[in-house]
Amino acid sequence: MTRYVALLRGIAPTNPNMRNDKLRGVFEKLGFANVQTVISSGNVVFEDPSRSVSKLEDRIEKALPEELGFKSTTIIRSQKQVQQLVDKNPFKSMEHSQKSSLNVTFLKKRRKIDIQFPYKVGNRDYTLLGMYDGAICSVIDLTSAKTPDLMLWLEKQFGKEITTRTWKTVERILKVMGSSAQYR
Repeated sequence: MTRYVALLRGIAPTNPNMRNDKLRGVFEKLGFANVQTVISSGNVVFEDPSRSVSKLEDRIEKALPEELGFKSTTIIRSQKQVQQLVDKNPFKSMEHSQKSSLNVTFLKKRRKIDIQFPYKVGNRDYTLLGMYDGAICSVIDLTSAKTPDLMLWLEKQFGKEITTRTWKTVERILKVMGSSAQYR
């Protein structure tokens, strides 16, 4: 069994069909094991013997509108991939605070980008620190910029098959996924 997290785009916990209990129900109905959700923003941890991430993503994307009435881009990462990202520690000594937001944007379709990191986006107050296995790590100076501005810029560059989580959320996901030795 491989441990995965499905990162669902556009989940609004105020929508009754997007609540954690309903999301877990869909994943359980699909036959996934040990289904857990992490906060209310579309992070579903599960186990499955399949090694085909694209087939898993397709199954989930097909089931959501059938079962809950909404579409959502699904981006899956294995526990090993999340562990490797956290081990890289891309934010070093930076802290998520009222003044800065540390974010990870996951790309469904991994691709190379032709920029040098760190990359300051134009005259805006956000910086891309690097790309790691289809995940872009960025910092937003919240004293003068807003998170939606970066999201719009990222969508223009990479399309809408992306989803963003705070670094704290990524760390929480890994904690729920368990130790790396258990799920290699």
